[in-house]
Amino acid sequence: MDQGTRGELISRLAEAIRSVTTAHPLRVAIDGPPAAGKTTLADELAVVLREQNRDVIRATIDDFLFPRAQRYRRGQYSAEGCYFDAHDHAALCWVLLDPLGPGGDRKFQHAVYDRDTDTPSSPPATTAPADAVLLFDGVFLLRPELIDRWDLRIFVSVPFDKTVDRARDRGTALAGSTADTAEIERSWRNRYIPSQRLYFATARPTEHADVIVYNDRLQRPTLEVRPHSSIHRM
Repeated sequence: MDQGTRGELISRLAEAIRSVTTAHPLRVAIDGPPAAGKTTLADELAVVLREQNRDVIRATIDDFLFPRAQRYRRGQYSAEGCYFDAHDHAALCWVLLDPLGPGGDRKFQHAVYDRDTDTPSSPPATTAPADAVLLFDGVFLLRPELIDRWDLRIFVSVPFDKTVDRARDRGTALAGSTADTAEIERSWRNRYIPSQRLYFATARPTEHADVIVYNDRLQRPTLEVRPHSSIHRM
């Protein structure tokens, strides 16, 4: 495993992306538990790739949620509901991953749902260049329904207890003294962490990842290229 500064990590991930050659846009999964730092990592990586003149498509699993009533039909704190009922994987494949994959026409949509209004979203279709890079962050991305749709699989690993701390801090930063930290902790302890344990038990995501980023120390992350990966050693 390689340890370095955060900037060095992003550079190594950009190099990993350059090392993967496809005849279609490169579809990169950035998976990991909630509050692991996936979105921040994807955004930082997008900046570097764009500076290298790569066309980057940024998208997130939060824009492929089912409506709230379906997500919580088993209950607000159901781990099974979080894992099985939250995300529209069929739509994700239909409008984004398959069009960008082998044999696709590269005409894609980056979203099907608006979380703020809890309503469907239908942004206009866009045609991606053949050498574009999709950076897609979210939870449960290496499950069986999606595993073969990715050309590069990155897993951001953080101890579950640390994700609770980060979620609590994030809630306080966003809402100040009005943040319901007890509710945040309850959601993490009862829904999000148990759903991740279910994911690990059934899909074994770290076994399928090409790269694991150990992100418990944000400024000194550690990077591991998995032995089965086709990525050139960095």
